[in-house]
Amino acid sequence: TLLGLRLVDLIRSAKEHLPQTALHVFSNGRLFRYLELAERVAEVKHHDLVFGIPIYSDIASKHDFVVQAKGAFDETILGLLNLARVGVRVEIRVVIHRETYRRLPEVARVLARNLPFVEHVALMGLEFTGFARTNTTALWIDPRGYADELEGAVRALDEAGIAPRIYNLPHCLMPESLWRYACQSISDWKNIFPAKCMLCALRTVCCGLFESSANTTGPLLRPHILRRYVA
Repeated sequence: TLLGLRLVDLIRSAKEHLPQTALHVFSNGRLFRYLELAERVAEVKHHDLVFGIPIYSDIASKHDFVVQAKGAFDETILGLLNLARVGVRVEIRVVIHRETYRRLPEVARVLARNLPFVEHVALMGLEFTGFARTNTTALWIDPRGYADELEGAVRALDEAGIAPRIYNLPHCLMPESLWRYACQSISDWKNIFPAKCMLCALRTVCCGLFESSANTTGPLLRPHILRRYVA
């Protein structure tokens, strides 16, 4: 969105030259606080356009701390409401790490109550890239350590009729009750399956790992092996 109205031109060009191609745009959503930008995007009438916008907490100061920008939470919420007002589709992304996992159920309830128009909410395992790579010690947490919070968030969204999706978390690091919400979400060019995964019965439905997570998450993996017993 830093492109301003040039983003509108880009979306319009994609519609014209790639009429069968879906567009999934990742943005912090803050510039959509200006209604005109949201209106101009909507006017393009792209056939399959979704904005993926992150919310890191239900507490404004905590969200602002994570993104390191004062006032970001309020701007993001206003941007989301403006997109909904003009009919642009939205996905909410909640990246899970040490600063965000404790209030996952509360975040889910706030989203369900205040942003019921969202297409779905993606609860996302951490990718070690950008500032996450340089702050690994501060952000990393074993996914098994927030299983209860993750289950609570999924349950809150489900009960409210908003589709929960789990991205970037291998099946073996979450409760079996959550497997049906897990997606193969990692782009193929940065996706790996360690050797131990080759024997796993869930290999074909699991997301595997980010290559950047090989040293942190990799050692935790426990393949599910189906054994046949012969009488």
